[in-house]
Amino acid sequence: MITPSNLHKGDLIGLISPSAKIDPSILYSATRLLEAKGYRVKQGEYALSQHYYFAGTDSQRAHDFQLMLDDPSIKMIICNRGGYGMVKIIDRLDFSCFLDNPKWIAGYSDITVLHCHLAMLYKTKSIHSIMPYDFPADGNSCLAIDKLLEVAEGKKPTYNLPTHDLNLEGSANGMLVGGNISILTSLLGSQSELDTEGSILFIEEVGEPLYRLDRMMQTLKRSGKLSSLAGLIVGGMAKMNEEQEDYGLSAEEVIMDMISDVNYPVCFGFPAGHFPENHPLIIGGEVSLSVNKNSVKIIFK
Repeated sequence: MITPSNLHKGDLIGLISPSAKIDPSILYSATRLLEAKGYRVKQGEYALSQHYYFAGTDSQRAHDFQLMLDDPSIKMIICNRGGYGMVKIIDRLDFSCFLDNPKWIAGYSDITVLHCHLAMLYKTKSIHSIMPYDFPADGNSCLAIDKLLEVAEGKKPTYNLPTHDLNLEGSANGMLVGGNISILTSLLGSQSELDTEGSILFIEEVGEPLYRLDRMMQTLKRSGKLSSLAGLIVGGMAKMNEEQEDYGLSAEEVIMDMISDVNYPVCFGFPAGHFPENHPLIIGGEVSLSVNKNSVKIIFK
């Protein structure tokens, strides 16, 4: 896998909005925060545009993304917000210049489309992480932002986690792939579809009724995405089944029901997903996963 160049203090970070629109005050605050940490910041031309739900038309959002990919002075790209829209522009993008000078691209949720596309088609790593939309409202930094920038600067993260009642013990090594479950299932049959064989899969979700989560997990299972994994890391299951009829299972139990007969390690409760404590993961990175009754350890190599 291709590892993008490390970010350095004084480098130029590009902020773009490839999906849903974002409030100008949020982007202004994120810009000030990154500048205070020693970086220069360039906003995409259409980063604050609005076209109904989206941050500009498909053409405008693709235009911004392409310029950021091609501009050698931009050393990192951070997506401002998820929502929906990345899949509408992904096939318009030309990654030729990017591959000549690969840079870190960060985001999560709808940006799962890009993570999968880069890993599967271009064998290039990216960062699943917090985005400006989720930066603290008071303008201060937080652990998730600090860790994101550390990873972009070349630090390989290690995570020590508490145990979980549903964990499956074991040890595994493999390439980390994955992201938002809804997006992963939507990519099946496309050129960005994940090949999970021998990989460690990370999954997270937000705001879904549990019957939909069950259906998506059934789809991943029936398409063979869960059978040949080296390991599974389950992240945040945020705001699940709100105002819905009792499903009889928790989100974690729905997932466990799909993998109860597997022989690879499974870790529940990793702090990444749709909540403030969204710790960075290197998609495409080699990772070691160790799960036992007393501890869970995840080490990027």
